[in-house]
Amino acid sequence: MFDRVAPRYDALNRILSGGRDAGWRRRAAALARMGPREIALDVGVGTGDLAFGLLDASDPSVRVVGVDISPLMVDAVRQRAAARLDPRFAPLLATATGLPFADGSFDRVVAGFAVRNFGDLALGLREMRRVLRAGGRAVILELSTPPNPIVGVAYRLYFHRLSPLIAAMLGGDASAYRYLPRSVAAFPDANGLAAHMRDAGFARVRYERLNLGIAAIHVGEA
Repeated sequence: MFDRVAPRYDALNRILSGGRDAGWRRRAAALARMGPREIALDVGVGTGDLAFGLLDASDPSVRVVGVDISPLMVDAVRQRAAARLDPRFAPLLATATGLPFADGSFDRVVAGFAVRNFGDLALGLREMRRVLRAGGRAVILELSTPPNPIVGVAYRLYFHRLSPLIAAMLGGDASAYRYLPRSVAAFPDANGLAAHMRDAGFARVRYERLNLGIAAIHVGEA
């Protein structure tokens, strides 16, 4: 599915979120607060919006490794890195539930709209915690369930009914955008994800809701 959506992924995300996803990623990059010569891992890097946002917001000495399970996503982000002429980014085909890195390899571990798609959420979060060095920080940006029931009704109407139609009209994969609301509905809310992060070994877990709770950014420390 992610291979199929890769060519139009960025454009459809901008349209379907009303451009809000770009601001959400900027906020996630700000919360990561990378220092000089630090290295980050972006899990589920996709086409690289969050990874390159980290690089743009940080000291020129930082580096980012991006992993994704989709070969076409990795191809897309590799081409984007080449176009930027940026040697600080390295893409790799890998699964979140079996990260090919030693314990404590990274100063930051981030994920943007990825953990909802882990085949095993608990294992994926434990892997993120395992590769994070002592004193490091994890930042997870993810869609969420609005706590206000009235907002929730409008949110479900948009994601379940309208977004697949809009995606299809714009030449996207409608089945992928039918998967989107189902994946959100099956995913823990902000409090639930915070609990999963604590269970995975993260400390000082906190989160902030975005745009009435349709998304949230979670932060945890090693």
